[in-house]
Amino acid sequence: MAKFRELFAPRDLTEGTPWKRIVMFAIPMLIGNIAQQLYNTADSIIVGKYVGDNALAAVGSASPILHLLLVLFVGVSVGAGIMVSQYFGAKDREKLSRTIGICITLTAIVSVIIMIVGPLVTRPMLSLLNTPDSIIDWCAGYLTIFFLGIAGFAFYNILAGILRGLGDSLSALMFLIISTILNVGLDLLFVAKFNMGVPGVALATVIAQGISAMLCAWKLVGMKTDFDLNWRMLKLDKEYASQLIKLGLPSGLTQAIFSLSMIVVQSLTNSFGEMFIACNVIVMRVDGFAMMPNFSFGTAMTTYTGQNIGAKRVDRVEKGTKDGIMMAVGVATTLTILILLFGKTLIGFFTDTTALIDYSMNMMRILAVGYIAMAITQCLSGVMRGAGDTTTPMWISLINTVGLRVPLAYGLAYLTRSDAYPNGRPESLFVSLLLTWVIGAMITTFFYKKGAWRKKGLVKQAAPAVAD
Repeated sequence: MAKFRELFAPRDLTEGTPWKRIVMFAIPMLIGNIAQQLYNTADSIIVGKYVGDNALAAVGSASPILHLLLVLFVGVSVGAGIMVSQYFGAKDREKLSRTIGICITLTAIVSVIIMIVGPLVTRPMLSLLNTPDSIIDWCAGYLTIFFLGIAGFAFYNILAGILRGLGDSLSALMFLIISTILNVGLDLLFVAKFNMGVPGVALATVIAQGISAMLCAWKLVGMKTDFDLNWRMLKLDKEYASQLIKLGLPSGLTQAIFSLSMIVVQSLTNSFGEMFIACNVIVMRVDGFAMMPNFSFGTAMTTYTGQNIGAKRVDRVEKGTKDGIMMAVGVATTLTILILLFGKTLIGFFTDTTALIDYSMNMMRILAVGYIAMAITQCLSGVMRGAGDTTTPMWISLINTVGLRVPLAYGLAYLTRSDAYPNGRPESLFVSLLLTWVIGAMITTFFYKKGAWRKKGLVKQAAPAVAD
């Protein structure tokens, strides 16, 4: 029983063989990320099968707006993970406790803001994006329900981020698996049995995420040996709040920039018609699973780097970075091969329409090799963020999305216009994405090697570096 409890306890990543620590931490996160992706994937599969391809397009068209309005939580979550991991690595109980308390308070405030603002801007933004009349009501209903129940999503992501910063990636995984199973069951109940359509999958997701948030809160309340969680720690503190925002804002802006580019490109996507919108939804769902290992290694490198920077173990950071990249690239290469071999089978889960399956597979072939480049980008960005340098990945993202992705997408579409494709060839969107990934990997590698991230740690006290 004691060993079983150890699996769900905070994990010190400042000791032991780097690659083993990274793998043991990353595997639960990978499974968790896959489970997280199942939320949206279950929505897409169930509405596609039980309602139709237009409903599938509606869920996809709602996604860019959803992502844009959730970036506040992304910023708070990243900042929280960095501060928690560094103070945990430094064994500073007071600062760790105050950081966790501030995270909880800020999340509550931001949740209320989005619950008010989200429903008000939903339909105007959908209209601005030229969302087809045939799906705009479904999109609006989906988003409104999601925003009204945003607290569950927000608190799960923040509290799970805190658990990961403490080195406990297994608890967050278990809670997420429970809520994912519940989400799929509720999807089937609301859509297949009660015929609630697209709003039904939004309601199912909100309920399931609320339960996962409560489970994370229950876990944190019981971790009294590692930090203190009381009313004094929940009180807003200018110093900790500003540090959290300073670290988290660049990551939030990065996600905002990415979401804005998705919205801008979504307008181009909508111009290609409902068939391509549905195709884009399917490709992005498969893409979401293919990206999961990259995101998992990236987050693992953030926590690993944060704890070791806090403990003044830069030597372990450099060794762990090499190990992390080798593993991430190996996994990405394997997944790329599997997608090329079995992509049609995966796409077939979303639709029975043969033409749509073939169409989507052609687009997946364009993107496949890009996952290897993204493995490098995610690992190195994770290292920089874990060290406290969140601005460099932000600028890289800005260059990639604003300076490259959007102009390339529209430029290639313009250059490929013809009588058959008056708005350009749809492949333009995915070719532009592939080029952005490859160039982004090269830029990220350059800034990692420059090494400015080494000087960004929050913990300033001197400590000798000890080789393993």
